Amino acid sequence: MLLVIDIGNTNIKFGLFKGEELVMLARISSDRTKTSDEFAAEIHSVFGVYGFNKNDINGCIISSVVPQILRTVKEAVITTVGVTPLVVGPGLKTGLNIKIDNPASTGADLVTGCVAALTLYGAPSIVISLGTATTIIVLDKSGAMIGGAIAPGVGISMHALSDRCALLPSASFDAPAKVVGRNTDECIRSGVVLGNASMLDGMIDRINEELGTECTVIATGGIARDIIPSCRHKIILRDDLMLQGLRIIYEKNCN
Repeated sequence: MLLVIDIGNTNIKFGLFKGEELVMLARISSDRTKTSDEFAAEIHSVFGVYGFNKNDINGCIISSVVPQILRTVKEAVITTVGVTPLVVGPGLKTGLNIKIDNPASTGADLVTGCVAALTLYGAPSIVISLGTATTIIVLDKSGAMIGGAIAPGVGISMHALSDRCALLPSASFDAPAKVVGRNTDECIRSGVVLGNASMLDGMIDRINEELGTECTVIATGGIARDIIPSCRHKIILRDDLMLQGLRIIYEKNCN
């Protein structure tokens, strides 16, 4: 089996693939203070919870946007599973043509998501990730990554609102029944949930207009399930997009 790990700013996703089938998906927090032994214990515990044997794992690949955690997780995988992970970055074949000013600066998560979107859905396409940050990446009709947009994440916006405005509490990410809220909670949820959904719809319209074509839109990320249903565009929701991308990149380098 193949172990794939996506290290984000908030969570670390673990996936196990048996061939092309994702048979396990788990998350732990991205705690920068943990040692490799602590991560190893958590990885071992996750396998036990889902009933998988670490001895059945014969490969691993990692994508990370948190350099401080990458090294400790790599050491934890070697300790727990006994295999040396591949790491998404320079030198690894992805098959993705990156047409931005500095391709080497492209985040591993953006590359991984685009590889998955291109393989599973083709191009032109827009890949949206709703996590700590909201990223919108564009693949043109040739399948090349040509750029995109980055905005503060939904969670960051909510926390900033409640932290900086003394009279405004935090609220859930449940979409309100109406755009025009009748109380503080409804107003906040309208602004945060429907506001972000409207932003995505508007950005999709602008990107389609700029490219002169309709793009397939795929979304992933921890908050995507809260925001995407309120969008007016047809958007494919794939919680496992990054993990699928890691599997595809691994196969490109090991076959």
